[in-house]
Amino acid sequence: MDFEKRNNIYKVVMLVIFTVFITFLATFYGLTNYYTKTAAGKADLLSKNVNISDTSKDVQSKIEMVKSYIDQYYKGTIDESTMEQDAIKGYVAGLGDPYTVYMTDQEYNDLMTSVNGNYVGIGVYMSVDRDGNIVVIKPIDGSPAAAAGIQSGDIIEKVNGEACQGKDADVVSNEIKGKEGTTVDIELLRGDKTINLTITRKTVIIQDVASKVLDNNIGYIQIISFDEASSANFASAYNDLKSKGIKKLIIDIRDNGGGIVTDSTDIAQMFVPKGNTIMVTEDKNGKQQVTKSMGAGSNDMKTVLLVNGNSASASEILTGALKDNKAATVVGKTTFGKGVMQEVFQIATGGAMKVTIQEFKTPNGDTINKVGIKPDIEVDQPADNSSDAQLNKAIELLK
Repeated sequence: MDFEKRNNIYKVVMLVIFTVFITFLATFYGLTNYYTKTAAGKADLLSKNVNISDTSKDVQSKIEMVKSYIDQYYKGTIDESTMEQDAIKGYVAGLGDPYTVYMTDQEYNDLMTSVNGNYVGIGVYMSVDRDGNIVVIKPIDGSPAAAAGIQSGDIIEKVNGEACQGKDADVVSNEIKGKEGTTVDIELLRGDKTINLTITRKTVIIQDVASKVLDNNIGYIQIISFDEASSANFASAYNDLKSKGIKKLIIDIRDNGGGIVTDSTDIAQMFVPKGNTIMVTEDKNGKQQVTKSMGAGSNDMKTVLLVNGNSASASEILTGALKDNKAATVVGKTTFGKGVMQEVFQIATGGAMKVTIQEFKTPNGDTINKVGIKPDIEVDQPADNSSDAQLNKAIELLK
């Protein structure tokens, strides 16, 4: 009898434990799905970690009010997802900073693809000018853009009928990209002439560094963009040129709109002595951080750095580092003046933010943003591009 009673108690206890365990699993699974797979859950999780200000609540109330009018009166198809994304993009655009933008998941993935290597598109480098225009820096050799006759200085007015003025260059770049073999409609402004092109997309091979030996044992390295392998590719090209007996060097960063900052500073460390300052950054609170050379850089090889008005961002970090440390003579035209740095943050509710987080200055503390860096020797290019006067001046100096 006692045995049967104890057995019944054991069964009840085990049933309770099993029920609790199943309840825990169900609750855990439900919460996990809620917080990781639903927009409401992600927003709820985000609100637990981010202080939601009264101002943000006011914005949300205003959007809800606008939405109520649309729901009640609008005669047409409503795409809530597109409206939500455009609302966020517009809110961020209100900052007036062309470099701080909201990106959809697709735009973020496209950005990461282009940073990490090849992509499918038309093959053109572009940047935003001071008027908010998307300007072609140069088409990539052998690309669909080059074959279609796109030229440096062309303004991209529209992509597939959508106006580009005021958009971030990365956003426009993502709009141009697509699947291999598909087409994209581009409207260009060249001077006062409008040009409409339909271009077939294909895989574009990005060559971030090119090098060669010039006469008089002068090495030449062009850094086309600062991608994740640029510093390693530069070091490889530099060592190859030295093995071929070069005694002097020309580094060409004309028309280089920037890229990954660490690749720029890594190249600077090859020429700036250890312990010398490469750049100074300042955050929104005025806190400064000094980046010093950690490499075994030296000024032993006479070097000329070529720059122009399209040399921007990471290019200006390298320019400031080499100029202020007298590691190179800078030749060309005043640089673009993009002295601010961005960081990309993925958002819990989807998409990503590219946010201006710091301003950077030269080692001497000179402001770059909206000012640019003046070369040691200013040289204009011929209007008809009949010769490369800046490169010729660099060769003359090194001879």
